[in-house]
Amino acid sequence: MAIPGSYKIASRNRSFDAIGDPTLGGDRRVQRILDSLIEQILQEGGCESVRVRRVFTSPREIFRLELELPDLGYQRTTLLDRDALEELLEIDEVRSRMHGDLSGLVY
Repeated sequence: MAIPGSYKIASRNRSFDAIGDPTLGGDRRVQRILDSLIEQILQEGGCESVRVRRVFTSPREIFRLELELPDLGYQRTTLLDRDALEELLEIDEVRSRMHGDLSGLVY
């Protein structure tokens, strides 16, 4: 019988992330999200349209990215900060499929 209050650790990586720098886990998470977005935007017949809209300007600039995925029957909405959006816009194929106010973004 298990001792009350003792729980199995679900992921060793998460437990070690808690010890180190908290921004490292966040950076990996942002990179996984960007990789997923790039994959969905560039896949053939997958993403019909990509819209970008600025949601907040202060205290931090936040953008709303909307992917319309008719094959899957849903719309994916992701909030990104300026740095993540600029990293996404560095890829020419991704930038060419985006609609919205991209003025003022450096790419």
